[in-house]
Amino acid sequence: MGPVLPFAAMQRPLAEFPVARSTATRPGPIGLLGSAARDVWTRRRLIRYLVRADLKKKGNDTLFGNVWWILDPLLQMSVYVVLVSIIFQRSQPDYGLFIFAAILPWKWFSSAIGDAISSVSGQDRLIKQVQFPKIVLPVAAILAGIAQFAFGMIPLAALLVILYPDRISPTLALIPVVAFVQLIFMLALGVFVSALNVFFRDVGNVSRHVLRLWFYLSPGLYGADVINGVAQSHRYLAALIKINPFYPILNGYRSVIYEGTAPDWQGLGVVLLVSVGLLVASVWFFKRVEPTFAKVL
Repeated sequence: MGPVLPFAAMQRPLAEFPVARSTATRPGPIGLLGSAARDVWTRRRLIRYLVRADLKKKGNDTLFGNVWWILDPLLQMSVYVVLVSIIFQRSQPDYGLFIFAAILPWKWFSSAIGDAISSVSGQDRLIKQVQFPKIVLPVAAILAGIAQFAFGMIPLAALLVILYPDRISPTLALIPVVAFVQLIFMLALGVFVSALNVFFRDVGNVSRHVLRLWFYLSPGLYGADVINGVAQSHRYLAALIKINPFYPILNGYRSVIYEGTAPDWQGLGVVLLVSVGLLVASVWFFKRVEPTFAKVL
């Protein structure tokens, strides 16, 4: 859940920008998309303010603050290493790095989407008091995750230097490219679910189960070779996994971090194009229902 900001804290940033005024005629799809683009650009200082407020709140809410972004993926990696390598006795070279390359981006995704879901509904008092473009709320929630993902690069670097120095390669420089594709997909999904949660508050509860199932249908604990084996007996399940956007995304991270090879550019390109289309549709949907937020909340 995003930070609940008091009116006094929001007053100054909001006052620096012109207040949106309703028009007699409802704009069409192109007009709504143009309005959303202007809202995000002209309120970019407000978005930075919200991002800093979100990071500060999360850092103050727990004893270790943002250090959990270093500890948590390491703890998850340890659990899966014990479960898969020792209990299930699956042999995968350097399985700690293999699984960490998927855990880190998935934690970024699940955390950012969880924050985006409640980004609008959690600011009901502010929305009723102040007129401002609400689309800045899910955008700020998603962008705040970038800094937290950057924290996750610290344990990744430590793993590579201390335990897996032979895995260090120039392809690590491609991590931001894969992360950019993931970011566009997250923005598309985050904007959509933030608006949907205003009308259906069960979205947050359902999302926890959906994300858990989504992770297991993604190549997080296993690689592409396992999926090819599954295809021999469960063809439709393997096909479902392969059309999952996180199939090329997680494989892309694993390629540049674990294997030291270039990612599947074609797969990432398809995900990027689809994500851009979904982002356009999500923004249109958000702007279409935005005028009713104050009444519903």
